[in-house]
Amino acid sequence: MEPMRPLFDASSPPTGLPPHLAELYGGGLELPPDLLYANFVTSLDGVAALPAPARSGALLSGRNPADRFLMGLLRALADAVVVGAGTLRAEPGHLWTPAYVSRDLASAFSELGRPDPRTVVVSASGRVDPAAPALERGALVLTTDGGAARLAGRLPHASSLRSLGPQQPRGSAILEAVRAEGHRRVLTEGGPKLMAAFMEDRLLDELFLTLSPLFAGRRSGDGRLALFEGVELLPGDTEWARLLSVRAHGSHLFLRYSFSRSGDE
Repeated sequence: MEPMRPLFDASSPPTGLPPHLAELYGGGLELPPDLLYANFVTSLDGVAALPAPARSGALLSGRNPADRFLMGLLRALADAVVVGAGTLRAEPGHLWTPAYVSRDLASAFSELGRPDPRTVVVSASGRVDPAAPALERGALVLTTDGGAARLAGRLPHASSLRSLGPQQPRGSAILEAVRAEGHRRVLTEGGPKLMAAFMEDRLLDELFLTLSPLFAGRRSGDGRLALFEGVELLPGDTEWARLLSVRAHGSHLFLRYSFSRSGDE
């Protein structure tokens, strides 16, 4: 693919990447060791998820090669990738590894010297397919007491199951459970309800947002969701973001934000 074009960096770009990856990214990229960060793509009109069985990411991004490269790179830098059960159901054969989305760069990602990230699936109901390749490969499933009862004895031996209590898990409980497994740098790829849980508890440190040059459109009740769903932040509960960098590839824009709290910008 053609390298991404750097349009803005809030500070001098760091190094931190092997030469070939730095060339493709249009500069260096360093992430703090303790970080919860998200990677999403949205349309120009703010649609981030389409109802099943549509594969939201591929349709919204148009399979832009730089978007797939960045997805692989951010996974390669993570200790764990957290996704909701809806994301697993929408992409039943998916593996949340760097090479799965960017196979031709597998050797370049390996130069980072990091193992593949642990897949973490969050499902309040426990309604996940135990035969999903991501679970066959080995994943941590976080659920409720009822979900754990539903899944007891059904997961592949490579996967593990943990209940976070009787109610819908809060973002803080999810992150605490992931960190308890030793995973410090945590990436989430959604979906929007999982993002809402993290946003509600003010846990998200950074957002990598791909702005795709298309309109998706909406009708009332059509299930097309924004970046996060299920929590209101305005008025009076604002989550401000600081722009860290902008890159371009064709007409796609790649934005990186860090988060501060209300009035701190």
